[in-house]
Amino acid sequence: MSLDGPQALHDAYRVNKGQKPTYKQVMQGYRLLRQYKLPVDLLCVVHAENVKHPLEVYRFFKDIKAQYLSFIPLVEHLPGGGVGARSTPAVAFGRFLCTIFDEWVRQDIERILVQIFEEAARPAFGQEHSLCIFRPTCGDVPVVEHNGDFYSCDHFVAPAHRLGNIRETPLLTLLESAEQHAFGQAKRDTLPHYCQVCDVKAMCNGGCPKDRVIQAPDGEDGLNFLCAGYKHFFTHSRPYLQQLAALRRAGQPPQQLMQLLRAAEVKKRPQAGRNDPCPCGSGRKFKRCCLHA
Repeated sequence: MSLDGPQALHDAYRVNKGQKPTYKQVMQGYRLLRQYKLPVDLLCVVHAENVKHPLEVYRFFKDIKAQYLSFIPLVEHLPGGGVGARSTPAVAFGRFLCTIFDEWVRQDIERILVQIFEEAARPAFGQEHSLCIFRPTCGDVPVVEHNGDFYSCDHFVAPAHRLGNIRETPLLTLLESAEQHAFGQAKRDTLPHYCQVCDVKAMCNGGCPKDRVIQAPDGEDGLNFLCAGYKHFFTHSRPYLQQLAALRRAGQPPQQLMQLLRAAEVKKRPQAGRNDPCPCGSGRKFKRCCLHA
């Protein structure tokens, strides 16, 4: 279900065909699904407005008891080149993710599953990425249109990437075609040198090819529009994720990292009274939070 945060931020761009806001209808549907205890994966498109309010967005999702969150950056490509004004700026997107991650890693590990945090952790856990945009190669998520046309990827529904029609060619033949294989390998083979030597390459692998539309610092084409944001987030989160991996190898619960981080921070701050707000920022009283951490 698509929900872009609190009402004002959601309704900034999420309107119906009549240009009317949709927040109330979305929330009605969300509450109905939760009423019947159905799991809901909330998809939050991060755009030029809500990217400015990371904690407001994240705490809204916490307040409505979100369990699964995906933050999808909006990169709106214009026909003549460049991106539209609604697109999330790369650096702001990185800050958005880091700000939310800092709260999540201290308060919400195992309580809320955030897709990009799960993906960022996979290299530290010795696992391959499950999300196509961060894999070295792609081509595993083609699309079949309503008329049977087969395209290499749902981000590339254009004549150049139409490989056939399932009414004329068996689906398996299209999936295993040389053209589809070449499409997937091109993601790795066209990766700019700037990415190949990047310190967080294993966490990113250049991102989605659809967003490789800017130049690298050395002038080479093919850098991801979101590179600066991804690099900031992956660099920031990696030490914490490595600690999570170490806890897993030691057979310890991941929640222990929250306790370790919060205890270390409390020691650095002036001692709070038992009934004062906890210095860790959880919003709870000190005696009910980190007093005995």
